[in-house]
Amino acid sequence: MNLKFLLFSSVVIPNMLLAQASLRDTTLLSEIMITENRLQIPFSKQSRNIEIIDRAQIQNLPVTSISEVLTYISGVDIRQRGPFGTQADVSMDGGLFDQTLILLNGVKISDIQTGHHSMNIPVSLDAVERIEVLKGPAARVYGINALTGAINIITSTSAVNSASINVQSGSSFGRKEEGDGKGVYAGGTAQAVLNMGNPKFRNLVSLGYGKSNGQRYNSSTLDKKVYYQGKYLVDKANEIDLMLGYIDNEFGANGYYAAPGDRESYELVKTFIGILGSSHNLSDRFILKPRVSYRNNKDDYRYFRNDLTRARSEHETNALAVEINSLLNTNIGDFGFGVESRSEKITSTNIGDHQRYNHGLFAEYKTEAIRDLYLNVGTYVNYNTQYGWQVFPGIDAAYLFMNQFKASFNVGSSQRLPTYTDLYLTQPKNVGNVNLIPENAWQFEFALRYFTNNTYVQGGYFKRRINNFIDWVSDNPDLIFQAQNLGENKIDGINLSAGYKYAIHTNSKLNIDASYNYLNPTTKIYDPGITSRYVLESLKHQAILRLDYSYDNVNIGWANRFIKRELNNPYFISDMKLGYSFPQWKVYGSVNNIFNASYAEAGTILLPKRWVSIGVKWRLY
Repeated sequence: MNLKFLLFSSVVIPNMLLAQASLRDTTLLSEIMITENRLQIPFSKQSRNIEIIDRAQIQNLPVTSISEVLTYISGVDIRQRGPFGTQADVSMDGGLFDQTLILLNGVKISDIQTGHHSMNIPVSLDAVERIEVLKGPAARVYGINALTGAINIITSTSAVNSASINVQSGSSFGRKEEGDGKGVYAGGTAQAVLNMGNPKFRNLVSLGYGKSNGQRYNSSTLDKKVYYQGKYLVDKANEIDLMLGYIDNEFGANGYYAAPGDRESYELVKTFIGILGSSHNLSDRFILKPRVSYRNNKDDYRYFRNDLTRARSEHETNALAVEINSLLNTNIGDFGFGVESRSEKITSTNIGDHQRYNHGLFAEYKTEAIRDLYLNVGTYVNYNTQYGWQVFPGIDAAYLFMNQFKASFNVGSSQRLPTYTDLYLTQPKNVGNVNLIPENAWQFEFALRYFTNNTYVQGGYFKRRINNFIDWVSDNPDLIFQAQNLGENKIDGINLSAGYKYAIHTNSKLNIDASYNYLNPTTKIYDPGITSRYVLESLKHQAILRLDYSYDNVNIGWANRFIKRELNNPYFISDMKLGYSFPQWKVYGSVNNIFNASYAEAGTILLPKRWVSIGVKWRLY
């Protein structure tokens, strides 16, 4: 391990002194408008810690799912329980998994039952336009539950007709365990993406399928998903948007939630998402955007997969939201206003039947009245029928100097509501707590960035304090866990990132991206004898190196990450992908976990060792 880390560091550190923002063309990146619901701010004028990974980068990474893409974004912590994105928790900058808000095109799709199914995103990877990662408190931008940040999955329609099919399969070549079938561990994915339409009416359709026989006993997976997005341009001032998605997952859940007794557990999860919105330019200065969204999730957890008469939990959640966002341009700056009303309901054989409502009011203001100073202030006022009124203000500021330096500062507050599992779950090893109250956080961050057309270096420091921190803990030898408000949780973090984009000649390009994150909890919140289910697995050190080299039709992607958690052993994962493109075809091969590391991201669930796969992508037209 020490030798691998030394080798990794010898590559990372020199390249961090070079720089360029995440394998992408800085000029094009500067023109991207961050997908917020009110104010529209180009990336070049952002005063927040935001990272974007676009379609070209995603296609060159040795990954098969959105969850795996996120493992290579600085500060993001993915704890997968199975390969191919079957079940994964996502957290940010040392937070817990339900403190990061998940969005699809700016719409909240996080799981209100438990948080473990927030990454049930019905979009195939080839249909993703880009992923925007907003770090730090984001309540004034997106409302509740964006306590440590937000991850926004962006898809888009096109007037250019196209169609593609992508199929890949792989194996670790390890023999399956006795009693878990025959043969070797193997799996594969297939996806199809279709764009069709014209300048007035645009449509995107994606289909996805994934299957594996499990990297260990009772961990097989079967994933199916379908997604539609349509945009109808009524005229120059008005448009209508529709998004529909459905995902059907089932997987062996050995060790997922109640190890070691859940060796025979199995879970089926079905999620439907429907979103209807429109945009209206009522004048040259005023834009109105109403939207309604609905998420239905059905979770069937079978503690004994072959005996449905006992220890079976069936949950169904319904989240319905209505919102109106607006933007007013004036001579003194831009004003954003928004209101939302949200109903969250659960019907469960284990948790019971519950419903709560959330109503929020947004107000934001941004100005560039002072040359080279970008200022953005705002607040979110929230009323929840369980917890009453709260206010979440925030301010972001950035100053550009010497044309190539930008200093930014932001401070803000945010909140996370307890999930229904936190409050009401009743299982032999997991007990909810009806007396829980929301988590509240304050965070400030300072960053300095240097950039040119092909290089970038950034360093930042943040400090976060969470009150009424919620964790699942046990203080008994039987390891019966209960959700508890554990007082105050403080964390300091340092992040460094850099990159370099080099055109060797017209047909040869090299992109390098490197980052390092250090997290330090400054307050101990646990007494001796208390066992935590989640917080003690949070990140301590995270180092990432990504390289992308292309020469004519050949592309090589190499992605590496070193992870050290609070009390767990460190591990180093190296993945590589080699591809060759024909006019309508691309063939590729990947090797994941090249050095055959043994590692776990959630609990004691070991993830696959070395995995070799091959694939082909066919562009029909």
